[in-house]
Amino acid sequence: MLYESYKIKNFVLKNRAVMPPMCMYSADEQGYANDFHLVHYGSRAIGGVGLIIQEATAVSPDGRISIHDLGIWDDSHIPGLKRIVDVIHQNGAVAGIQINHAGRKSKTENPIAPSAINYGGDYKAPREMTKKDIKEVVESFKQSARRANEAGYDLLEIHGAHGYLIFEFLSPLSNQRDDEYKDGTLFLKEVVEAITSVWPKEKILAIRISAYEYVEGGVTPKTISEAINSVKHLGIDIVDVSSGGNIQVKINAFPGYQLDLAKMVRRETKLPVMGGGLITDLKLADHAIGSNRCDLVYFGRVLLRDPYLILNHADDLGIDIEFPEQYIRGKK
Repeated sequence: MLYESYKIKNFVLKNRAVMPPMCMYSADEQGYANDFHLVHYGSRAIGGVGLIIQEATAVSPDGRISIHDLGIWDDSHIPGLKRIVDVIHQNGAVAGIQINHAGRKSKTENPIAPSAINYGGDYKAPREMTKKDIKEVVESFKQSARRANEAGYDLLEIHGAHGYLIFEFLSPLSNQRDDEYKDGTLFLKEVVEAITSVWPKEKILAIRISAYEYVEGGVTPKTISEAINSVKHLGIDIVDVSSGGNIQVKINAFPGYQLDLAKMVRRETKLPVMGGGLITDLKLADHAIGSNRCDLVYFGRVLLRDPYLILNHADDLGIDIEFPEQYIRGKK
């Protein structure tokens, strides 16, 4: 099933394989894309991945994870991002982008967060957001979604995982406010409403979430599913299920360790999901889809090692995949 096509709205993915967002820290200090990004994303599209989701792209300068994140906070970023979209499309994949505000996990000068609680390590203590800050960040998500549409992306993914700003609001471990935003779903709802006011209904809207925090009192598949259910009517099409990242805790990670989390979110939300986690074996990925744990499978680190994973290992599943014309001579 991994090599079967999959339709979301009017977009048809040629297979169920996804390249998830992975930070490359390769933009210049103003957030502009360069030739590295064209090669990086273009090669995975040539390599047969059905859906490519661009790395966390910052909605504001202070919302960057690092000073070398890609940016989408200014209209001047659009032409460079459009070049990435074009190279993905030209090589047969659907083009997605993840937009993000890093919150307290930003290593810029002025990190902000729902509450003034430090992430730890060498991260700076964040300033607790005022309601004015919240409104400004919501607007930055809205304008970034507009720019993503203008750049030509097919899918927009809201980063609500890994301890970045949206997830910080959703987790009681990082949100200890005493106003209405103590209910983190309010901030999530405002962000989704702002985005859907400019993101076309015919395009795909995804959200990435951490379904489990691996620590008592943190987010669980049940609580995160409740949060998703509170906003899915606004236009969420698919959920990208990950875990962890908000609290520094050791995770027992193994191939497919997040698949059962994906299955639980799929069951509780009745939405299609992307699942994964250290998957390198295409047979495991195929089984994950066949056993209804997820609808799409993301391959992260292995695609950094092998951009042509989907082409090179189709025969593991007995699939005779069509190679790009330029590479036919290299087919096994």
